[in-house]
Amino acid sequence: MTAPAGKGASTLERDALAVLQPGFDGAEPPDWVLRRIGEGLESVAIFGRNVVSRAQLARLTGRLRAERESLLVAVDEEGGDVTRVEVGEGSSFPGNYALGSVDDVDLTRSVAAELGRTLAACGIDHNWAPSADVNANPDNPVIGVRAFGADPKLVARHTAAYVEGLQSAGVAACTKHFPGHGDTAVDSHHAMPRIDVGLDTLAARDLVPFKAAIAAGTKSVMSAHILLPALDPDRPGTLSPRILTGLLREELGFDGVIVTDGIDMQAIDSAYGMAHGTVLAVAAGADAICVGGGPSDEGTVLRLRDALVAAVRSGELPEERLAEAAARVRALAGWTLGARGTTGPGAAVQEGTAPGTPVGLAAARRAVRVTGTPAPPAAGGVYVASLSPAANIAVGPRTPWGVGPELAELLPGTGHSAYTEDAYSTGAVLAAAGARPLVVAVRDAHRHPWMGRALDELVAARPTTTVVEMGLDRSQPRGAVYIATCGAARVCGQAAAEVIAGRAL
Repeated sequence: MTAPAGKGASTLERDALAVLQPGFDGAEPPDWVLRRIGEGLESVAIFGRNVVSRAQLARLTGRLRAERESLLVAVDEEGGDVTRVEVGEGSSFPGNYALGSVDDVDLTRSVAAELGRTLAACGIDHNWAPSADVNANPDNPVIGVRAFGADPKLVARHTAAYVEGLQSAGVAACTKHFPGHGDTAVDSHHAMPRIDVGLDTLAARDLVPFKAAIAAGTKSVMSAHILLPALDPDRPGTLSPRILTGLLREELGFDGVIVTDGIDMQAIDSAYGMAHGTVLAVAAGADAICVGGGPSDEGTVLRLRDALVAAVRSGELPEERLAEAAARVRALAGWTLGARGTTGPGAAVQEGTAPGTPVGLAAARRAVRVTGTPAPPAAGGVYVASLSPAANIAVGPRTPWGVGPELAELLPGTGHSAYTEDAYSTGAVLAAAGARPLVVAVRDAHRHPWMGRALDELVAARPTTTVVEMGLDRSQPRGAVYIATCGAARVCGQAAAEVIAGRAL
């Protein structure tokens, strides 16, 4: 055990540590994390780099909670394309776009509840999900299938259902990215996005799902690093008192924990620096600072702690504001401690689902859309060419996607390879396929001209080609059979493979 509460750290330092949600490296908690928990750190964040297996993750969180039973353990587990708990194999749950495409709020609630139970079993009680962004810009490089859709009312009802389902399992929801990241053309991991729309548009579109989440009782809301001149021409959402305090707190009436998106993202770090950005965020109304997707060492945590302490002592940050933020984080930790172990009834798997079918796979199957009639299964297997775009930081490069391994299990003799833009050639794909039927898997083909050209060439050469779109299905369907999975989760690939292999229920 570390030192008793209070020993070796002032109240001000404890409050400063309490508002940080840092990550760390490795499958075991470093000594510095355990020490800082004893000095006031109230929460930590789990990333894919910390996960080897669910059993290992449960041991990791158990070791952390040996230092403080009420410790908040947060994760970015949206399901679908964004998974940390299943980073090495792909998610057992379809993402938001698949759920929104089915448009059954009971199913969404059921999926979120089962995801919550999975997280709770691993010792995680604060999930940075759901995404409540309205995907108004189909070329958005970072939201896309992470959103339930482009209709504010649809997004609102599924956001509320997701919050209810997740929190029924005792896991606090963190609805994001306030006040809405769906109309951006820039990824805030790399630079500052800007949305130039009027207040009427924001109110009628982007804010609608957040109002629904607040009404559903979301325990936390995550801010976005985006500039919205109609709300604040000078400060991005995460650093704006007008947006966090004026709009979210006072106008919308949210009284839970406001969490920042990663303070180490370039939209903040390049313009303000992590330390100054942290101070500005808390001063603006944020209660918890997400840090650790990038830097995850003790020096970073101490630098941010010390910046908060110095800002209070200089008068830049009111001590009462920091104390209020710390108190909200501790209150959330208290709620999760009280809720830990509860699962809630959730919602039943939909009628017609095969007995014992996991709800994530059942939902993925319902989301699949097929144009054309699949041919009888090929006796000698098929060849799958996956046209791979560069993964954005939210998704990460480690999580596999596609239908190749899934089809190889169902159709012996199946081969599969991935092709990037730089390494692609139509001749190489056709040669690798040989006489086997060709299946081409793509992801957001509408955003990548090279994929469109490749599909046109492959379908011209092989008119019987099956195309599987695992991103937004915005492109004109190509091929003899076109399958839209509405996401690239492992279960989405499995559902598509079942269609191609003639195993669909």
